[in-house]
Amino acid sequence: MPPQTDLLPPSSSAPPVGYDGDGAVPRIVPVRRTGRWTAAVAVLILLALALNSVIRNEAFEWDVVVSYFATLSVLRGLWLTLWLTAVVMVLGFALGALLAVLRLSGNPVLQAVSWGYVWLFRSTPILVQLLFWFNIGALYPQILGVNTVTLMGPVTIAVIGLTLHEAAYAAEVVRGGILSVERGQIEAAQSLGLGPWRRFRRIVLPQAMRSIVPPAGNMLIGTLKGTSIVSIIAVQDLLYSVQLVYHRTYQVIPLLLVATLWYALVTSLLSVGQRYVERYYARGTAGAR
Repeated sequence: MPPQTDLLPPSSSAPPVGYDGDGAVPRIVPVRRTGRWTAAVAVLILLALALNSVIRNEAFEWDVVVSYFATLSVLRGLWLTLWLTAVVMVLGFALGALLAVLRLSGNPVLQAVSWGYVWLFRSTPILVQLLFWFNIGALYPQILGVNTVTLMGPVTIAVIGLTLHEAAYAAEVVRGGILSVERGQIEAAQSLGLGPWRRFRRIVLPQAMRSIVPPAGNMLIGTLKGTSIVSIIAVQDLLYSVQLVYHRTYQVIPLLLVATLWYALVTSLLSVGQRYVERYYARGTAGAR
């Protein structure tokens, strides 16, 4: 039998991977991503043009923005915005947690009341709710002998209106977090003889926080921006403060930029804080990073 001269193995009917007939293995050529790089360059060019337009457009009046950015009136409005956001979030989640517990209880009356509250306040716009509370004195001039017209000022109305509105959404966030906890965890705690409060505080709540924190952080940022709507009832928040200035100076665009930059700055800081809180409660899970 003549010696085997073919490079192919005798028992093989197909050439091996990389075989080109003369024994040379072909060179591996990386995939050319022409479309990806073309799109990236086009987007960068458009961003550069937009940035150049914003910087060089004299109508923005950046010198006016700088001069009003840290004025006392603007900082007072910013402080009221931050204070209002914190109070509304604390009270809203306290009321929302109570509504969530009522919704998950075995009492059909409490379930119906909780469901009705959430339905009502999620079905009506926040602006309508604020205007309703602002005119509550027309319906109830006195409540328990107290004059509602003089007692409920714009800030009080803003706190009440925003809190009741946020509580409806917070109730669903808390309820969803509680339902995300496996039933076996609760049954195991019951078998150990833990009472309802200890089960909730030591078993349910720590695990539910993994599902509560992300939407709660989004609500916090949304509430911060949503407080600007209280300017409609003359609450001197950040937006109302810059409005008072540009109504006097007619420099509308630069003053609105002042408010925009402050909102963007605070929102960015809250987003960073939200990320770390999420990582804390996600310890030991696949989502921790």
